[in-house]
Amino acid sequence: MADAPKKSAPKLDNEPVGEIDTSLVRQLADILNDTSLTEIEVERGELRIRVARELTMAAPVQYAAVPAQMAQAAAPAAPVSMPSDPATIVARSGEDVKSPMVGTAYLRPAPEADTFVSPGDKVRKGQTLLIVEAMKTMNPIQAPRDGVVKEILVGDAQPVEFGEPLVVLEAQG
Repeated sequence: MADAPKKSAPKLDNEPVGEIDTSLVRQLADILNDTSLTEIEVERGELRIRVARELTMAAPVQYAAVPAQMAQAAAPAAPVSMPSDPATIVARSGEDVKSPMVGTAYLRPAPEADTFVSPGDKVRKGQTLLIVEAMKTMNPIQAPRDGVVKEILVGDAQPVEFGEPLVVLEAQG
C-alpha cells in the first residue's frame, strides 16, 4: 500500500530557518482565532513551532444522560428574547452567571423533575443553578456566591454559547 502524499503546511510570511520569528507565531495565533482549531503546528527543517489554545472549563461531573426520546418529549421552551433597548440591558442589576462552555442548558435534573432554582429563590455559594450539557457530559453551573436568583435568562433545553449570561444573581439583602 502506497503512503498517502504528505500535505505541506500553508506558506507563511517571514519564515526564518533556525530562529523563531514572532510574526510567524502571531500568524499562527491568528489562524487559531479565525478557526475552531485548538492547536496548530508548523515544521520547517529544524524549526518546529506549536501554538495551542488552552480551554478552561469547569470540572465535568457525570450525571445520568437523558435519553433522546425523553429530551424530545419535553415541551419546547418558549424562546427567550433579549431586550432591544440598550437602556434595558444596562439597567439589569445583579451579577450575571455565565456559561463556561458551548452546550445545551437544562433547568432541571430530569424532564419530569422540578427546576433547580426559580426567580426569587435564595441560593448558597456552590448550589447548582442549572446544568449545561456538552459532549454528553452534564456540567453543573453553580452559584458563585450566596444570593437571590433575580432572573433566569435561558429556557430549558436551550442551546447556549460560551460566555452567555444564564442567570442573574443579586446579593442577599
